[in-house]
Amino acid sequence: MEKDEFFIKRIRELANLSYQRDIVTFSDFLNLNEQNIINDRKNQMPGVVMECFGGYEQAERQMVAFHPDALLFPWKYPIKCLKAEPLAAKFSEDLTHRDFLGAVLNLGIERAVIGDILVQKHTAWIFCHEKIADYIIENLTRVRHTTMKLSMVDNPEHIPEPEFQEINGTCASVRLDALIGLAFQASRNSMVPFIEGGQVFVNGKLITSNGYEPKDGDIISVRGRGRFRYEGVSRQTKKGRNSVKLLRYQ
Repeated sequence: MEKDEFFIKRIRELANLSYQRDIVTFSDFLNLNEQNIINDRKNQMPGVVMECFGGYEQAERQMVAFHPDALLFPWKYPIKCLKAEPLAAKFSEDLTHRDFLGAVLNLGIERAVIGDILVQKHTAWIFCHEKIADYIIENLTRVRHTTMKLSMVDNPEHIPEPEFQEINGTCASVRLDALIGLAFQASRNSMVPFIEGGQVFVNGKLITSNGYEPKDGDIISVRGRGRFRYEGVSRQTKKGRNSVKLLRYQ
């Protein structure tokens, strides 16, 4: 069974369980591709309501909840937010999202129970399934060579928003290779090996076609380079080129 087929089967099981037992069921944290797969099939799950949440507004990785359309009791998502900060900030290294994620996964934790990780300077806000929150607090003592202290965040409304670098430029056509070249200040041809080599993802889905045309709001990730959000075409120049706007994650 292919990965997507297995995923769809699991989601249908959660929806059916919710309907049959009048309970709320939750998925793991889902990436954008998995969320799109569910959204395309939500009309195939009668009798239940589907909702998504990742612990804060505009979260990228989100849990899906299924509940009966006439649910009579309150419920909440099994999501916790942890704050990881250096024990001595002045001695901390420059730490990235990759550093924090790697440290968490090195504890033997599966990616599926980890949501977004927001990083500001040396501090990270880690969203996770509540069942592994205490384990992370007790065991995540170091990120790279920096000793960390962790705490539970009761009100994650004041977490930092993602920081972007705005990039504006023009391209003859809105192709994936052209947009990646613009985002990372490289030639279109130099980006082709990344695409054909299976290192480029649009909304979490692997794309291997250089001519793929992203839609407004798509998030494009390139392994080893970073990611950006395509904001769309603002106008056409007098020479017929497309003026586009990108937001590159910092």
